[in-house]
Amino acid sequence: MRINENIRYEPEEKPPHLLSAGLGFQATLTLLPPIVVIVAIILRSANQSESYLTWAVVSAMIISGAITVLQSMRLGRFGSGNMLFMGTSSTFLIVCILALESGGPSLMATLIVLSSVFYFLLAWRLSLLRRVITPLVSGVVIMLLAAMAVPIIFDMIGNVPENTTSMAAPIVAGVTLVVILPISLRAPLAWQLWAPLIGVAAGCVASTFFGLYDFGSVAEASWVGIPTLAWPGFDTNITADTWALLATFALVAIVSSMETIGDGVAVQEVSRRRARATDFRVIQGALNADGLGNLLSGLAGTVPNTTYSSSIPLIALTGVAARRVGIYAGVILVIAAFLPKIAAALLAIPAPVVGAYITVLIGLVFVEGLRAVFKEGIDQQKAVILGVSFWVGVGFEYRLILPDLLTGAWETLLGNGMVVGGAIAIILTIFIGITRNRPRRFRTNLDYASLPQINDFLRGFAQAAGWDESSADRLCSAGEETLACLLQDDALADSQKTLAIRATITDGVAELEFSAAAYEENLEDSLTYLTEQTEIEDDREISFRLLRHYASSVRHHKYHSLDLITVQVQPIGHIATPAD
Repeated sequence: MRINENIRYEPEEKPPHLLSAGLGFQATLTLLPPIVVIVAIILRSANQSESYLTWAVVSAMIISGAITVLQSMRLGRFGSGNMLFMGTSSTFLIVCILALESGGPSLMATLIVLSSVFYFLLAWRLSLLRRVITPLVSGVVIMLLAAMAVPIIFDMIGNVPENTTSMAAPIVAGVTLVVILPISLRAPLAWQLWAPLIGVAAGCVASTFFGLYDFGSVAEASWVGIPTLAWPGFDTNITADTWALLATFALVAIVSSMETIGDGVAVQEVSRRRARATDFRVIQGALNADGLGNLLSGLAGTVPNTTYSSSIPLIALTGVAARRVGIYAGVILVIAAFLPKIAAALLAIPAPVVGAYITVLIGLVFVEGLRAVFKEGIDQQKAVILGVSFWVGVGFEYRLILPDLLTGAWETLLGNGMVVGGAIAIILTIFIGITRNRPRRFRTNLDYASLPQINDFLRGFAQAAGWDESSADRLCSAGEETLACLLQDDALADSQKTLAIRATITDGVAELEFSAAAYEENLEDSLTYLTEQTEIEDDREISFRLLRHYASSVRHHKYHSLDLITVQVQPIGHIATPAD
């Protein structure tokens, strides 16, 4: 049993308001720079007006703050119920620039609204897509995201006015990195979280010696104010390029949702004193809130938002995972949107400083992609998917593959390496799934009376796999105890529910997947924290103990209105291999 003694407050607990507000303010300081800077990069790269930039920045801050509150509070099926911060999505950086250059802000707003539907669809059918939206696919896409940002970052590092000395850009960027890296690598944990902010401040100070920091725009900005309305409206002129861009936005939305899934898993892992199995209802709520944030972003005409993983190191550092902190952070972020001088100070940061700052962040993003890829181990199949998807994606991104054919709508669709690489990873993952041994399926009522039919199904499956009688008995026993565990929920046992069983053989090991209606207690947690004492205090532990005895692995994924329990059973005498 793993106990995280560092956690002082779990999500449901309520720390003092002063502590919560202080941590919320600290979180806001780390959220504001990327929110403002990413919007500025996208709009300035597409040569948009300063009035629209101001409107987009303020809208992004308000929406990010409001959805951060929603993520923390969890209203119905919207929100994760955990401290999960929201901010401008760098994943949409390239496609938003393409949309702005193709049809302006109105086209970008239209595409963002339409693509937000995919978040809701994914949250609704998350249980069906679990074999496609895998950590491997997510990792490949995140790595490609980092690779795609390289030209933009290095262009920014060298972007200074023509009359500036040639050494200004490298000196300013170097100072920023020289400050960020030592703090990130060797400073106490309490300082590491602030490393980017301290580095940016140092870079801005260095830039003043070369006249790069625009003090005039900061001085002209008022302390309190409301931005001038610059809503772009919507573009209803649908062309072939529009459809190609919509396909690109849809794929990027799916990619962005993978980041949300990863953050939803990670925040659950660090927020509890006692480790629990991942609750996929939390992830569904996070996706719904993310989709709502993107819908509002499109309606407002600003850049889409997404979950930020900055809450995870904050929780690990402070031991405070309470929802109250997330609520304070969101409210403070909304208030900051009506303080124009704050946004002006961030928008005045010189490009070399921003480039150096993002260089560190993109490096960390690439490593997060690697972690996702290796999270469940790597074998020959995964290595092939990773290598082919990543390098083909890079090839299309930098026009190294079929450059003469990438014109018009095809250029819009296939010129995005993240989309191409992600699509290849998904296709290859599906191919592996459909070429495996054909699963056997069985459907019945979730009831003890169905046990004879379940045993007949499992014995037939074992016989077809060539298992002996003793191994078949073990398989049937594992199925019986899984059924017993499901039926220990009184509400579930008293209602008429359907049980579906999917059985497959992989490397000689049977995998049984039981899908049934919602079961409030997580079976995986029950097995993990099953008491080791001989005396059994809870009658339910009998089934838990027996299942743990018969099964080599039990995983329980909980979704809204659906539970999936996956049980792996080895035949007697089976010799485990590295693939197992």
